[in-house]
Amino acid sequence: MPAPGSVPAAPGPLPVPAPATPAEAGKDGARSAAGTGGSRTDGAERTDRTGVHGTDAPAQQGPEPTTPSGDGPQLTGRQRLAAGLWPPRFSRAQLIVALLLFVLGLGLAIQVRSTSDNSALRGARQEDLVRILDELDDRTKRLEDEKRRLEDQRTELETSSDQAEEARRQTQEKERQLGILAGTVAAQGPGITLTIGDGAGAVESDMLLDAIQELRAAGAEAIQVNGVRVVADSYFSDDGGSIEVDGKKISAPYRFKVIGKPQDLEPALNIPGGVVQTLEKEQATATVARSEKIVVDALRPVERPDYARSSSR
Repeated sequence: MPAPGSVPAAPGPLPVPAPATPAEAGKDGARSAAGTGGSRTDGAERTDRTGVHGTDAPAQQGPEPTTPSGDGPQLTGRQRLAAGLWPPRFSRAQLIVALLLFVLGLGLAIQVRSTSDNSALRGARQEDLVRILDELDDRTKRLEDEKRRLEDQRTELETSSDQAEEARRQTQEKERQLGILAGTVAAQGPGITLTIGDGAGAVESDMLLDAIQELRAAGAEAIQVNGVRVVADSYFSDDGGSIEVDGKKISAPYRFKVIGKPQDLEPALNIPGGVVQTLEKEQATATVARSEKIVVDALRPVERPDYARSSSR
């Protein structure tokens, strides 16, 4: 029978007598229950719902695990991991590093996309790529030849016994070359003939100008289009359904006579996305014929400059 004035303990396998005094409970830490073999976990008194002091009864499954501090139930490994990850806690240095990495990744993504999506040669065939490389090699070779020629001229001027006569000879040769480029002198030599047929009337002036630019980049030295000499200051324009070159109307078929190295000029027109493919998309025809002798005899009048004068004395 429990002592007078006490209340029954919490439900359990067997009743547990109350401790003699609180001081004794705090000193011993735990009391063994009579005839049960159970043990108290913390030895501390608790107040039940009626407000009367009593003792905790052991559970059937054993004592409840506690944290090392004894303040609550022990957390599992997954719960500790979740508690460490959320809510996130960042330091100022970590935020700065994350921002720098984001900016770096964004820049790399933009660069990769711009270089991959805008590449005109991405879907080109292997033989087209080889042709383009050959054209670049030929351009490099032409520049090296021009450099070597100029160096030879300088050497001749420095070593010639009659430097005045040598300088006069080189000046006359340069005058002929400039006359060809200016269109004031007729020229002949190897090259190609480009014929553009426009049955659908879809060819515009900018397409012909693109052909001129490709030919110049490939090393064309003299160009003539339907009897009009094309020089550095030539222009193409559309006028009421017709095309004008330097103010002179021309009509289809458009015939280009070009002096230059045929092995360089023809591949320049047939590169992927080049002049020939563009014209074929517009339902026009473009044929290229090589020749060992092309005559460019259309001339431009010699214009005397109004203000420019030679600076040589």
